[in-house]
Amino acid sequence: MTDRRTILLGTLGATLATPALAQQRGGQPQGRRQAAATRPPGAPADTPLGPLDVQARQAIMVDFSTGATLLEKNADERMAPSSMSKLMTMYVVFEKLKAGQLQLDQMLPVSERAWRMGGSKMFVDLGAQVKVDDLIRGVIVQSGNDACIVLAEAISGSEQQFAELLNETGRRIGLQNSSFRNATGWPDPEHRMTCRDLSILARRIISDFPEYFPYYNERSFRFNNISQDNRNPLLSRVAGADGLKTGHTEEAGYGLTGTVKRGDRRVILVVNGLPSMRARAEESERLMEWAFREFEAVVLFRAQDTIEEVPVYIGERSKVPMVGGRDLVLTLPRQWRSRLQVRLRYEAPLTAPIARGQQIGEMLVSGQGVPELRVPLMAGADVERLGLVSRIPAVVSRMVFGARS
Repeated sequence: MTDRRTILLGTLGATLATPALAQQRGGQPQGRRQAAATRPPGAPADTPLGPLDVQARQAIMVDFSTGATLLEKNADERMAPSSMSKLMTMYVVFEKLKAGQLQLDQMLPVSERAWRMGGSKMFVDLGAQVKVDDLIRGVIVQSGNDACIVLAEAISGSEQQFAELLNETGRRIGLQNSSFRNATGWPDPEHRMTCRDLSILARRIISDFPEYFPYYNERSFRFNNISQDNRNPLLSRVAGADGLKTGHTEEAGYGLTGTVKRGDRRVILVVNGLPSMRARAEESERLMEWAFREFEAVVLFRAQDTIEEVPVYIGERSKVPMVGGRDLVLTLPRQWRSRLQVRLRYEAPLTAPIARGQQIGEMLVSGQGVPELRVPLMAGADVERLGLVSRIPAVVSRMVFGARS
């Protein structure tokens, strides 16, 4: 008969985490006590470690690799994204480059509308031709509204039509609460995004366009004999910072979509509604350091790892490897590691035939204060059923002696 097996692998001392785990709330962390000494004004954000005081009106922090939410506050509140919405403009530009519909050395004309555009500028000249490569730097480093208009008109014919393309692209990549009315983030009551959508967009830029993402790490750019510095405060204040974009309007306050990579870990932070540039710089630095201090990425298993050899009945091989099929990395508060327990659950022996990729068991992760996680495990190889003649001894043995592992 079939034996349902549950194997306790023990408390996890050196391996583990999942996207969902880091969204649960636990007890008071050491970092919570440390943060209290320099508590900023403002309502707290939700974190797996309990409330954390955050000055921003809206905020979210996610782990790039696992998608785990480390912190959120009004993350689904539609807000004025100001120049952070230029990330959407650049996503479309990068798509056009990747598809060969734009070239970095291509020259684009400057219309009167682009030249007259107010706000932050890269200072293009009326009637001039500007390289796409320069326009990208003008948008990313200098936050140039004029550069955005030049790109929008070249791609779609008008900024209004380009905004329609932004909306179509946003829906396609999973932005559920964003609506775009222009290419720049210029104030408009219907031009809205959420912190969560901005974090999704940042993740997509980093993963979809690794060849263009380094633009966001450029500290300054000189065009038309005017040199301007990148406004992203993380680049000069936080080790491992390498992008993305700031924003500011009277309605929105000061905002930032930023990212930091240290070793194999990358964290994305979105904050908005801060009262000053200084507050934006200090808050983003504090939250990034908190994330790397309080959380860790733990490898549960790699895609190629054999987790267990499972016995097989009437199969051409006596055992089949049980695998995860993909890397599983979890993001957890550091103090949770010692509480984790891992169990395997599967039927044994399995009856052939078995197909590679077929689910044959599951891994259960749990522990004191840690929500239970179930991870499906698959067969790592095909196992054909024995032929009729070859099956007879196995069937007789099973009838006489019962199931054996």
